[in-house]
Amino acid sequence: MALDEATSGFLAQMAETGLPPLHEMEPEQARGMTAMLKDMFGEGPEVARSELIQVPAEGRDIPVRILVPHDEPRGTVVYYHGGGWVIGAIDEFETLGRQLAVRTDCAVVLVDYRLAPEHPHPAAVEDAWDALVWVDRHVEEICGKRVPLIVAGDSAGGNLAAIMSRKARDSELPLAQQVLVYPVTDCDFDTASYIDPENQLMLSRDSMIWFWNHYAPAGTREHPDASPARALDLTGLPPAVVVTAEHDVLRDEGQAYAEALASAGVRVSQRQFPGQMHGFFTMVNLLPGSEQGIGYVVDEIDERLRAIS
Repeated sequence: MALDEATSGFLAQMAETGLPPLHEMEPEQARGMTAMLKDMFGEGPEVARSELIQVPAEGRDIPVRILVPHDEPRGTVVYYHGGGWVIGAIDEFETLGRQLAVRTDCAVVLVDYRLAPEHPHPAAVEDAWDALVWVDRHVEEICGKRVPLIVAGDSAGGNLAAIMSRKARDSELPLAQQVLVYPVTDCDFDTASYIDPENQLMLSRDSMIWFWNHYAPAGTREHPDASPARALDLTGLPPAVVVTAEHDVLRDEGQAYAEALASAGVRVSQRQFPGQMHGFFTMVNLLPGSEQGIGYVVDEIDERLRAIS
């Protein structure tokens, strides 16, 4: 299926800016591009409480934004943003976080993990884990009572959410669900979706190589804490929701990871969204596909929380 009309129009609008391809930018320039998109998303719905907290960790603090929809949230979603571990910030994802909080009736915690190349792998993994442990220990303060804990993320954030699910299993930290939106799960740049000319859009094979080169040099990126698909044991992980986009270089690895989870006995709900490109999920109020993707994730979270309530 061809790209949908809204996506094609958006790409034409971006082309008019004259910005070079992502892989030809310096990290700071690329960060400015994503900050520009933030203004297009709008403010998002009102929540009862929005707090910026500094989570203490060894030798550093980790900023997190806590969004609480009302006085009795029924779960907590720890959300890791996308951006190839190099770009992105929690304020750029607050509109999405507010949408998820209000529509799932869950508190949403956005984690501002350290970015490469200033902080290469495993800094993002360390921050993601320390923030998750902190939320687990403080969930009663956030929600007023013990509620189920969910990890979620898109792209590089989906990578972190997948890794956190395995680390949580190994540390006996209970998770109710993992939500992986077009996640990075491997460092193989030669899958069919990676080399398909129709998938070289805002995210391309060249830009993914650029991200990986900034984040984890060859020889380290094969570790399961960088490429979760390479973990030897995927059994006992929390139920997974996996979202993929038809026109995305990461499509095949997301699908393969969903299949590997299912083969390991993990309950998996997976949907590929036709006519969509990488990034569609977070483009709130810009692409109709975003509403469809968020609606699917909201329904899956609702079903899971109902099942365990």
